[in-house]
Amino acid sequence: VQLVESGGGLVQAGGSLRLSCAASGRTFGSFAMGWFRQAPGKEREFVSAINWSGGRIDYADSVQGRFTISRDNAKNTVYLQMNSLKPEDTAVYYCAANQYSIPAGTAGNGMDYWGKGTLVTVSS
Repeated sequence: VQLVESGGGLVQAGGSLRLSCAASGRTFGSFAMGWFRQAPGKEREFVSAINWSGGRIDYADSVQGRFTISRDNAKNTVYLQMNSLKPEDTAVYYCAANQYSIPAGTAGNGMDYWGKGTLVTVSS
């Protein structure tokens, strides 16, 4: 499975962006998908995850109520809608796929596949 993120960019505080992660491979629908981020000088952190069916979704406390994860298995794509963005959301956002679940709050060690990331910059 190859993952390619898109949709990052520069946005003012309070604005919105939608990230996409396009996956290759016919087994996309069987993978749990997650979004992680890493800000300069900080550790990678969990943002959100969705199970294969979309029936289980988790968010980090810091994005709960502002971000929405979704997936379209027919298009092999997972999305992250980010609203009410804050300067502290500035980071490189990575998409990950895991054959099994992605526990809420995980640092992402052991994920099966990673994308190369897309930069989100939120100006104050």
